Amino acid sequence: MERRERFARTILNGFESYFADFQNITLAAKSWFENADWHGIQHASAQRIDLYKEKITKVYGYVELIAGNQLHDFEFWGNARDTYAELIRGHNNFEMAETFFNSVYNAVFKHRKIRNEYAFVFSPQGDMPPADVSKVYRRYPLTGSLESLLRKLLEDYAFNIPYENLDRDVASIVEVIERYLAPRFDLSGDQVEFQILEHHFYRNKGAYIVGRIVAGANSMPLALPILHNEEGGVYVDTILFGADKASVLFSFTRSYFLVDATIPSQYVLFLQQLMPAKPISELYSAMGYNKHGKTYYHRCAFRHMQSTTDKFMIAPGIKGMVMCVFTMPSYDFVFKIIKDKFTPPKEMTREQVKAKYRLVKRADRAGRMADTQEFTNLAFARERFSDELMEELHKVAPSMIEEHGKALVIKHVYVERRMTPLNLYLNDATDEQVEAVMDEYGNAIKQLASANIFPGDMLLKNFGVTRHGRVVFYDYDEIMPLTECNFRTIPEPRNEAEEMASKPWYSVGPNDIFPEEFRLFFSGNQRARKVFDRLHSDLYQASFWQNLQEKIRGGFIEDFFPYRRKLRFNRNPKTLAQSA
Repeated sequence: MERRERFARTILNGFESYFADFQNITLAAKSWFENADWHGIQHASAQRIDLYKEKITKVYGYVELIAGNQLHDFEFWGNARDTYAELIRGHNNFEMAETFFNSVYNAVFKHRKIRNEYAFVFSPQGDMPPADVSKVYRRYPLTGSLESLLRKLLEDYAFNIPYENLDRDVASIVEVIERYLAPRFDLSGDQVEFQILEHHFYRNKGAYIVGRIVAGANSMPLALPILHNEEGGVYVDTILFGADKASVLFSFTRSYFLVDATIPSQYVLFLQQLMPAKPISELYSAMGYNKHGKTYYHRCAFRHMQSTTDKFMIAPGIKGMVMCVFTMPSYDFVFKIIKDKFTPPKEMTREQVKAKYRLVKRADRAGRMADTQEFTNLAFARERFSDELMEELHKVAPSMIEEHGKALVIKHVYVERRMTPLNLYLNDATDEQVEAVMDEYGNAIKQLASANIFPGDMLLKNFGVTRHGRVVFYDYDEIMPLTECNFRTIPEPRNEAEEMASKPWYSVGPNDIFPEEFRLFFSGNQRARKVFDRLHSDLYQASFWQNLQEKIRGGFIEDFFPYRRKLRFNRNPKTLAQSA
């Protein structure tokens, strides 16, 4: 066997090993759920994220031995790439195998000289494997009563522990379908069926049955969240239907699902049919394949650049003290570069900021923190950057950019979904919108805290509003585990001199936090502050935070519902009505 073939086969074997280990971790999710082992699920989710880098590091060692002095020879890599392309031709998961090859290449060349002749910038087999999505769902034709169909469905998706009350759950689902769905979606025809993906989606403390209702040429996404009562049984918490609710379930603000998908592309394509507005890159990431999600995102970004002419510009809003943020009017993403020098009083280092972003990647984001993609040595056409932005980049982050003729290379950048900054949203908000969004803001802080995340800097500008009206945190340079914070009440001054002092008269440690001072985050927007004070004044009390810390230290894990609590079924069988 030639060296390049051994080289290519070693990388492919590395991918197969990664994918098998990924699946093995994922397959254990059912057992963890049945045993209500929430810490086990958390550990597995973090383990799965770390797995990719571990495998790349191991494969790097192998290929280094095989290639010898040809490891940095581009011709050798080009030949190895062609051999690898032949090895994976027709592979069920060739698209992710290509991404794995790219990762090994980038480990060798530090993300430089990424060319299609040496790696898989674009796939010779197309972006997605050919997929027959009918192979990944079960069909439930509506040939009898809706009750009997749903009973059969829930029994097929049962666990090794019983339903708490299957009759009640079926009745609850039927009531909601008849009351809210049937008037909007005709279920009376003879071609109605439920198409349900064959495996549960596990995340946090929930297991989700995901699929759609099909009636002739029309379809409606649906999801059934299953929860554990922690007394040896499970129950259906609600039914979600519609693309918007499905999109929130698979949001870029939530941690990744564990789902047994042997050919992930089939699941991705099915889900994309449910949520046409959801980028395919986000669906791969939602299933835990964030590295391939990154690859897919890069390809789509390149094509967007090819099909548009508008320029990158400084993102609207107050400039950050740590990040330089820019975007493009036609593009739903923002780019964030760490500045060379931070605006006082910020004192952390670039590596400390990167560590914060890694923390977010591994945390349960609870629907309140945006996922990010990290890129190194990302190349753009220089002409696509506005003069104002170029001036800003040269001013605040000159070490992060290189100009090579018509090309601009950004050495390190984070990319995340664009949202409306909360402070800008409030400027034009109605009283009703202020009420809703400040409630969301308070809930976001509380849910992050329940996930053991303290945002650190809670200024309104550091939160964004999604198209669904959810408030999401996206400024990570000061986040830290809640359990590492020391929440204190400001001591009363002992005399007039202390009361009139311009500086604190009491000692302040590095992790000391005084919740009373959170009112300062509303400086300049009294309308928002009044609403917040009325809805979430408990956040000003040190005791609120201290009590939550004790719960977390005691092993408590919060339920994070990707839907509004008013949608939850009443588990009292005598009152089955669900709120609209």
